[in-house]
Amino acid sequence: MSGQRRWGAQDLLDLVLDEGSFESWDEPVDTGHHAEEYRRALAAAADKAGTDESVLTGRGLVRGRPVAVVANEFRFLAGSIGVASARRIASAVRRATAAGLPVLATTASGGTRMQEGTVAFVEMVEISRALMDHRAAGLPYLVHLRHPTTGGVYASWGSLGHVTVAEPEALVGFLGPKVFEALNGEPFPAGVQTAENLAAKGVIDGVVTPEELPALVDAALRVLVDPPTAPTLERRTPREPRDLPAWDSIERTRAADRVGVRDLLRHGAAGTVRLRGTDEGERDSTVVVALTRIDGQPCVLVGQDRSRQTREHAMGPAALREARRGMRLAEELGLPLVTVIDTPGAELSPRAEEGAIAGEIARCIATLTTMTVPTVSVVLGQGCGGGALALLPARTVVAAEHAWLSPLPPEGASVIVHGDTTHAAEMAASQRVRARDLLAAGTVQHVVPEIDDEPAADLALAVAAEIGHQLRAGG
Repeated sequence: MSGQRRWGAQDLLDLVLDEGSFESWDEPVDTGHHAEEYRRALAAAADKAGTDESVLTGRGLVRGRPVAVVANEFRFLAGSIGVASARRIASAVRRATAAGLPVLATTASGGTRMQEGTVAFVEMVEISRALMDHRAAGLPYLVHLRHPTTGGVYASWGSLGHVTVAEPEALVGFLGPKVFEALNGEPFPAGVQTAENLAAKGVIDGVVTPEELPALVDAALRVLVDPPTAPTLERRTPREPRDLPAWDSIERTRAADRVGVRDLLRHGAAGTVRLRGTDEGERDSTVVVALTRIDGQPCVLVGQDRSRQTREHAMGPAALREARRGMRLAEELGLPLVTVIDTPGAELSPRAEEGAIAGEIARCIATLTTMTVPTVSVVLGQGCGGGALALLPARTVVAAEHAWLSPLPPEGASVIVHGDTTHAAEMAASQRVRARDLLAAGTVQHVVPEIDDEPAADLALAVAAEIGHQLRAGG
């Protein structure tokens, strides 16, 4: 944090909320029952911080949208949470739940206030209980972690967000490094408890400067709160898919310039907020999870990124756990889910086996088939094996005209049946892998026509238009 401005609670509220919109929900704090020495410490903290406690709560507007806010003030006894501040947080969350408001939280704290001990420590449970009730009501909870966020704050309301980001170089960790060194006689390894490392490991969704927060919060609320808007993309007129050789389609989808999920987001979506990792310490770039709006329709998108899948880095169990995180978010927040299939196959390795690759495929299928929100699956390119099947069983399945689906790569099927790979094209034809065949079998309900030699951007727009049409039809 060297050289960076330390933002206070009121600074962040002024930055993110519409000017003049903040309305405090805080009641005066009674300190009369505390020991005299502690009362003096509280009074000194209030003078230093300019706040009556380590937390400010209230209601405000973000570009006209009402939200509830919880803001930690580090200058008040290192942002520590005592009984009064804990109950203030829980009360604000419950008030937000009753009013149907999203909650925005920003933390900066050393954790539980040691002067109040266990009685304050256990209040973290009540904060967590209130937040889980809030989430169970289908209401968003967004978290911004500031330097430093440690202890009980990080292990409760700092780690329960639907979207969680941290400021650059922020110290974020369960146990403060000074305490660790004092207890263990050696320093905590450098670079572990940093925002950047936690983002790289899939614990948080990203690193965002305070100045970038208003745009991020607005983009997230645009998906989480704002209603759908009228379509702007032109849907291609459905037609009978052409009777082309299966191998021709397979070769097209393997081309480097073939449309991918990133093209779909770049050209056919708006206001995208990427979510990175499982939020449980795993991250795999072969799957993209995002809050976004496709042709005006808010949704959670889970897509396989073919450009990140290589022989050395195939789609592994962590990628499917990220996919299930996206599915859970969509279900909890009441948002439609869009899945995008484009994979040469899931990882085949001892590491993947020990990471439960088969179980993760099964759990993705089970989750997707039991969702109650609208679901649309798009077979965009390659659809190989269980990795493809994991994202397939949506309520509505769409395929690009050259997309395909098979239990194994055609070369692998050829080896099993013929003992070599030379019959791959023959196997692809006999297994009826084409979008045309999938439509005839009822596996796919809609095929997006493709135009020969069209740019990836044009096909991305056509697929996005079809997704938007299907979402408006109820998935």
